[in-house]
Amino acid sequence: MSKTETTEQQDGLGEAGAQLSTAPREETAIGGPTLSIVGWIRWFWRQLTSMRVALILLFLLSLGAVPGSLIPQTSADELKVRTFKEAHETLAPIYEKLQLFDVYGSVWFSAIYILLFVSLIGCIVPRTWQFVGQLRGRPPGAPKRLNRLPAYATWSTEAEPEQVRQAALALLKGRRFRAHTVKDAVAAEKGYLREAGNLLFHIALIVMLVAFATGQLFKSEGGKLIIEGDGFSNTLTQYDDFKSGSLYSVEDLAPFSFRLDGFTGTYEQSGPQRGTPRTFEAAVTYAEGTGPDKKAVIRVNEPLVVGGSKVYLIAHGYAPVVTVRDGRGKVVHRGAVPLLPFDNNLTSTGAIKVMDGYRDKNGKKEQLGFQAFFVPTFAGAGKGDMFSQFPALDFPVMALTGYHGDLRVDSGLPQNVYQLNTSKMTQFKVEGGTGSANRLLPGETMTLPDGAGSITFEKEIKEWASFQISQQPGNGLALAGAIAAIAGLTGSLFIQRRRVWVRAVRGDDGVTVVEMAGLGRSESAKLPEELADLAATLHAQAPTAPTPPETPDDPAEDPAEAEAEGSETK
Repeated sequence: MSKTETTEQQDGLGEAGAQLSTAPREETAIGGPTLSIVGWIRWFWRQLTSMRVALILLFLLSLGAVPGSLIPQTSADELKVRTFKEAHETLAPIYEKLQLFDVYGSVWFSAIYILLFVSLIGCIVPRTWQFVGQLRGRPPGAPKRLNRLPAYATWSTEAEPEQVRQAALALLKGRRFRAHTVKDAVAAEKGYLREAGNLLFHIALIVMLVAFATGQLFKSEGGKLIIEGDGFSNTLTQYDDFKSGSLYSVEDLAPFSFRLDGFTGTYEQSGPQRGTPRTFEAAVTYAEGTGPDKKAVIRVNEPLVVGGSKVYLIAHGYAPVVTVRDGRGKVVHRGAVPLLPFDNNLTSTGAIKVMDGYRDKNGKKEQLGFQAFFVPTFAGAGKGDMFSQFPALDFPVMALTGYHGDLRVDSGLPQNVYQLNTSKMTQFKVEGGTGSANRLLPGETMTLPDGAGSITFEKEIKEWASFQISQQPGNGLALAGAIAAIAGLTGSLFIQRRRVWVRAVRGDDGVTVVEMAGLGRSESAKLPEELADLAATLHAQAPTAPTPPETPDDPAEDPAEAEAEGSETK
């Protein structure tokens, strides 16, 4: 097509082909933007607020979130980060410089996030105003040459032009088109929800970004290990660990408390999935503020929602009850000791610390420590080994190794409650077992040498559950944004915005000529089908004019035919 023809086609469509979308026009300039501060700022703003750049930033944001799911994050688990650094001495400094241990709080992730936020707002605001203007306006008049549009139909009818236009107007309005008469044609438009869905989708992205920012700035998350019978109050000092957003205040902690009444865990007894948990639930009694006590059961992925916070059940284990006595038989320690599992059969380890109240046989104050190794279902007898073959309490056994001296709890350095610092301690040599550790069944006692006392593994074995208490105010907003994004994307993909024109004018021969044409936002087979259906309906009201009979030729003008007729007469 020549340049002249292209210009004529554009002039022929006029406003009819314009404003089917609120997308900004692509502007190109030979030689690039003006090399001035204002010119560069204007060029940068146009690029930033284009939909192409917004999609690129969205892709970069999702790509940048990948390291956050693959590499341990300081905000989620500092212990895993420390372990990772110890295991990867070469990669750790590189990851540290790239801020890969704190992806969501890094400078580069925040930059992408903010640029995407600005890009979406700068793109959506002008398009929204333009779309509102289109809704308030009317469909543009028909172009001069309807036969150049992708869907076209025409016929002649004996009906009056005004009658055809009124019938077309009623037909299009009945099909939920916005229609009106412009000069000698009816202009109609339909499918505005496509652009509304497009705008809704991008607005929903902004809502989700705001929800993400709100959740990161105002969130709180903490963990607490609770033994059966013990409770928890939602105060900062009650947490084993606690993390919060930069704008979160401790005063925002919801006032509630709960007590772990009991934990129930059942496991598959046989088959290839033997040992797989079947029941995993914690029965609790909770109260919101000074309200009455209520009963609830917390299961995996079924948290307790109270006071704007969610209490998740994340782990469980065993807490054997032990009693420690000094050489005179005085009880210096009694209680359940939570042990941490390290395999699927709940083989567990931990430490028992007696920090106060103990005196040796000479009356000197001293501290005791015991390294505990516990298996709920003992196996390995006669093999010099000890391990668990099932997670339930079928055959519990605990091995204890005792120490005496200084636990170093007063050194001012933080300690892991599940580990012993034996740098200032001496190990007991006991009779039986390995000489340093004894295996005990529930109810058995290990006697310490030289009248140092004893430790009893009581028959009672409690269970503990670990809970995560989180408060994320942006979750509801994020859910609403996700639903709106899906709805908007559905509308923008499956709704086609299109325009239809019906022109009815009287021809030179006095017969009304009807032309129908359609133009869509994008090419689709549905537009010709819809126009054909509309044309068939309108044709029923304004049928095609009958073709006038052909006038026979004058016999005198054809001598051969006249001679033949004369011969037949003779």
